[in-house]
This record gives sequence, structure tokens and C-alpha cells, in this order.
Amino acid sequence: MQTLDILERLIAFPSVSRTPNRDLIAYIDQLLSEVGVTCELMESEDGTRANLFATIGPQDRPGVMLSGHTDVVPVEGQNWSSDPFILRRDAARYYGRGTADMKGFVACAVRAARLASQRDLKTPLHLTFSYDEEIGCVGVRSLLDALEPRSIKPSLCIVGEPTGMAIATGHKGKTALRATCTGHASHSALAPEGVNALHLAADFMTCLRARQADLATNGAQDGAYSVPYTTLHAGIMHGGVQLNIVPDNCTLDFEIRNIAADDPAVIVEGLRGDAMQIVAPYRDSHPNVAINFAETNTYPGLETPEDAAIVAFLRDVTGSNDPAIKVAFGTEGGLFHNRLGIATAVCGPGHMAQGHKPDEYIDAAQLDACDRMLDRVLDRLEAGL
Repeated sequence: MQTLDILERLIAFPSVSRTPNRDLIAYIDQLLSEVGVTCELMESEDGTRANLFATIGPQDRPGVMLSGHTDVVPVEGQNWSSDPFILRRDAARYYGRGTADMKGFVACAVRAARLASQRDLKTPLHLTFSYDEEIGCVGVRSLLDALEPRSIKPSLCIVGEPTGMAIATGHKGKTALRATCTGHASHSALAPEGVNALHLAADFMTCLRARQADLATNGAQDGAYSVPYTTLHAGIMHGGVQLNIVPDNCTLDFEIRNIAADDPAVIVEGLRGDAMQIVAPYRDSHPNVAINFAETNTYPGLETPEDAAIVAFLRDVTGSNDPAIKVAFGTEGGLFHNRLGIATAVCGPGHMAQGHKPDEYIDAAQLDACDRMLDRVLDRLEAGL
């Protein structure tokens, strides 16, 4: 079975984050069981979604892991030229939701695993396919919990997010938080007697922007990124019920995407100080006024050294001597490194510039290049690395 055949089936599963992916996982499980590969499933709490882990080859030693996520972003509100869940070929491009991010790599990895089952591998090949990556690397946590206590774990990991088949050794970490601003309600005709929670949120957003400006001008820099400094971003703001009521509650969702030189916890503490200064003038008259933070999601960045074994391995199997890059988007790679101690890099077909938008596509040449890379991975595993 060829990569394109597998990709066509994968695209047909509308595995948008937070929705079931069990049919897709069952399809992969079937393809692998046909060639004698046993898969482990780690289910979500409600059983509608699952991670998949499989090992091909010897079970008593570490191997190379191919990692991908099976969820995709929504298509609602996007103007597609064709059904996003039916693979369409136009010249040398394949269109469909997830072709680039990242069912293209998943299809290549499944093909490679089927081929691996027919070879005498001296070093094992591992597969890891997760769910709900697009909403903050959420689903993979149960898989990490299952692998962490095992005495034998993969030693190298290739996360196949789209890099145009370039070798990526880093990405920023992410910390998502919600600021809950509590004011004091009153009739809008008596607005000065209340404390407007929207105004508290606006004042906090001003502080957020000031800290962003300082990081951009005076903070640590990493020139490998297109945006070379840590960023702060406010994305969602909710508050107010009716125009003639001074609102007493407002929430502001914001995030930190940090380069390795910056500790997000230090940035959060600075923002807490800003919040305390904002509410300080109200302590005597309205002691309940507050701005409180709650972390809603976090995952670590990836910072793999250039001389790491995974980089040398990828240079060998890709044939590339180009300088390694760092990608703007997050991956599960930092979790594999931090939680499991696996040397990890990102390398996969397609380009993120084509993902998350209408008429997402991947070039046929990118799939072919990934297949060639994974064929060489199997050669190395058969030779015992």
C-alpha cells in the first residue's frame, strides 16, 4: 500500500480536535495488524479519542520513534474550493484538511511501519500517533504517562510536523493563562461608584503590551526564529452583560511563547505584580476587586543541541548538510524530551504556511522525499544503527 492510498483514507476522517478520532485510529490499527504489528491504545476519559503506540522489531532495546498527531483544525468559516475531507489532486499538489499538518507524515509513517514489519530490524521502529495536539498538546499526555515508567523507551524521536523536510532543532514553549478581573457592579448612571471589570482588563492589557515591547527591545534574542524574542499575546476577552450595568467580571485569555533564554514563570510573576498595582487603588473602598490568574495550558519548548545524536541521524537519512532551523509553531517534541528524555528533532513533509487555511495542500515531491527518508531510516534500523 502506497502513501497516497493511506493519505486519501486519513483525510476522509474529519478528526477535528475535541471530536472523535477512534475510526481513524482503528483504520491505522487495522493496517498495522494486517502485517503482524500489535498496537497499544491510550484512550481519552470519554473513550472517543485515543493515542496509538506501536513497536516493530525487537522489544528489548531502545529505537527510533516517528511521532505525529491525528487531529486537524476546523474548516468552518473557510472558503474551500472543494470538500476539505476528500483528497483532491491538482497537478503535483494534494489538497485536503490535514494534508500538510500533518496527515501527510502520518501516512508516510504508516507505510514505513508496514514495510518495517517485513524486514529484520536490529533496532526497533516505534510509532506514536496522538489526538488533540492542535489545542495545546493535550492528548499526548496520557501516552507520556504510559511510557514514562517503562525501563525501555525510544532513544531518538522524529516529530514529523511540516518543515519542508528541513531539520528543526527548536521551537518556543507556550504558557496559556486566563486573567479573571473582578470589579464592583453598579448602575451605569452611577458608574464612578462601581469598579468596571472591563477597565481592569484593559489596564492589564496595557501592562501586557508594555512587557511585550520591553521583551522585543531589551529581552533575550534568538536569531534562528523569524520572531527572535519571547512574545505575549492577548487572544480572547469576555465581559459585561448589558450597557447600563457596570460589569463586575471580565476574563482575558493570554499566552506567552518563550524562547529558551526566558523563563515563563518569571514573566508571569512580573505580570502578577502589574495586576496588584492595578487593583491597589481599590483595596480600601472595594476590597473584593482583584485580578487573578489561572494557567489553562502549557507545554515546553524544544532546544536540541546541534551535536545531538538525533541531528546526526537525520542528516544521514535526509542527506542534508544545511543548517538546522527553528520553527515558529509548537510541537509535542519538547514533551518527549522533557518527560521521557528522548533526543528529539522535527522533520516532516510540507510547509506550515499551507496549513490551517482554506485549500490546505502538500506537494507530491514532499511526500516522496519523506518516503525516501523513512526508507533510509529502515535501512539504518536493519543495520542496527
